[in-house]
Amino acid sequence: MNLLEKEALIREKAEEFEQASPETVIRWAVETFPKITFACSFGAEDVVLVDMLQKISPKTDIFYLDTDFHFKETYETRDRMVERYGLKFVRVSPLLTPEAQAAEYGDELWKRDANACCNIRKVEPLTRILGQYDAWITGIRRDQAPTRANAKKVEYDVKFGLVKFNPIASWTSEDVWNYIRENNVIYNPLHDQNYPSIGCEYCTRKVMPGEDPRAGRWAGQEKTECGLHK
Repeated sequence: MNLLEKEALIREKAEEFEQASPETVIRWAVETFPKITFACSFGAEDVVLVDMLQKISPKTDIFYLDTDFHFKETYETRDRMVERYGLKFVRVSPLLTPEAQAAEYGDELWKRDANACCNIRKVEPLTRILGQYDAWITGIRRDQAPTRANAKKVEYDVKFGLVKFNPIASWTSEDVWNYIRENNVIYNPLHDQNYPSIGCEYCTRKVMPGEDPRAGRWAGQEKTECGLHK
């Protein structure tokens, strides 16, 4: 399938999938693109998709970007999911250790240049791992941020050069939590402590009542995305 044929198919399926269930989207994705992977951050949306994948295609690769700066609760959530499902997450690490990054760029780069830190610890590793696949699945939702408002359930990811599936793009936060409760899905306990969106420990704070759900990410900076999706 050449690029033009692939783009035509994506446009057709984006319209068809708009009213489809996440499971329908996932099933078609894994059947159509054998070289597909799921990017898991262990947030609420992603643990839902892990649960769905284990029911539909348990052999599909699932990776996570280990920035070395995650909350301990995030690593504990990973370990609990490994035990529950018997799966093996693919760990993708930055080329620089935290110590090497500090030696080259100075201590606490995230305070001085959060974009540079994200590029080193997230974007470059993601680019590296996605180069091994033809398609990827993400847990982004349209109402998470203005930058995600136009996300289709299937689209061509120009930045990384592969097909991108967003099976729960049309879901609300309530939809996510209903699935978690109804299916007894493991989730990060930080969600119960006013952390609706969880990133690296140094760049994530609690969200106060009335604040936007992503206000706790890179608080005080003109930054809303780490560069993985925009």
